[in-house]
Amino acid sequence: MKQLGEKRSVGPLEQVRRRNRAGVSVAATAPEAPKPGKRPAKAMDALSKPASKAVVRKRLSTEDERLLATILSVEQDFIDSPVFYEEGAFGKIYDEAPDIQKPDTTWYHPVMDDLSSTSRTRTVKSAQQVILTGAEERVLFHQFNYARYRVWKLQQDVWTRASRLPSPEQADEILRWHRKSERIREQIAETNLALVLAMAKRTRMSEVDFADLVSEGNMALLRAVDKFDAGRGYKFSTYACRAILKAFSRQGMKLSKYRQRFPTDFDPKLEKSNFLETKRFTFEKDAAEEVKRIVMENRAELTDVERTVIEHRFGLEHKTDDEKPMTLEQVGQIIGVTKERVRQIQNKAMEKIKRQLEINFLGMKPTELPPLDGEQPAASGAEGVSVTPLSLQAAELKYALMQGSQN
Repeated sequence: MKQLGEKRSVGPLEQVRRRNRAGVSVAATAPEAPKPGKRPAKAMDALSKPASKAVVRKRLSTEDERLLATILSVEQDFIDSPVFYEEGAFGKIYDEAPDIQKPDTTWYHPVMDDLSSTSRTRTVKSAQQVILTGAEERVLFHQFNYARYRVWKLQQDVWTRASRLPSPEQADEILRWHRKSERIREQIAETNLALVLAMAKRTRMSEVDFADLVSEGNMALLRAVDKFDAGRGYKFSTYACRAILKAFSRQGMKLSKYRQRFPTDFDPKLEKSNFLETKRFTFEKDAAEEVKRIVMENRAELTDVERTVIEHRFGLEHKTDDEKPMTLEQVGQIIGVTKERVRQIQNKAMEKIKRQLEINFLGMKPTELPPLDGEQPAASGAEGVSVTPLSLQAAELKYALMQGSQN
């Protein structure tokens, strides 16, 4: 077990994550300063304890810190109600509220219904559909907006602090109330999914895809949940229908303007072709196979030392995928030289392999290639004409060697 006094090294990625994390103030957990001349017993006990014990708190996960930073970046919106300010509001809104049946959404497959031949006759089973009464809607919306009101209130408390950072207790409360509001919001939206689907089928537009229409309706439904005021006495379905119809109309107008600007039907031939990418991938795969054959059959006339270096450096002798290629230092220990000397041997061997690859695989002539170290330059085909060699770069050759070791 590591000692507590040891320092743990922190990687660059963890340092970036720590800089981007939402701050949580710990100073708020310290005991309040006593009045002059008076020091309560509890405060004396707290001051007598080590400071490290006073500030130890459960650390938030990365996802929670990211969510907390998002919540604190924008002021929480909610629909106010006098019930929120009554005494015992929490008990009245949550504890004394009746249980409301949650919807079953296993039937919801809008795109499959559209493509199915029986889509016109398929309906939601009455046992799966939940229809809320006006009283049940008011209960859910009061719970939803009260949870958002508590988030807003905690935001105000945090922003009045000098550091504008939440204490650990405030951070936990903000996350708890936010998740509670999201669960109730999801329940209300899922209960009214059938409303979106029914309206999408009834207001079909030939120029709008059915899936896009349902998607726009679902987004409008979520916005309607956020803006609906249950205290006015209306049913949520009345408010949501108008919002969904407006979303359908906006989507149709947007698509109409787009078609006026680009009056062309979809043509698959105009899609971006991946011919070049496929061709390059095929060429690299073939080159990797050819390089492996050159090394294993020693077509490049490599010395024993050069072949040993190439095989160990690029893992050509490995039988399983678990083994990793060796480093320059590891290869140097095998053949008894320094890693710098291994690098020189590797570069020389790669030049030989590259030359053999260009002659046999690319079909180039020896006279078109530059001479190797210590080799006399070949006579040119015509006087005064210089030929630029079409050779692979060292990086591409290394890639080919690595690919060949994996095949």
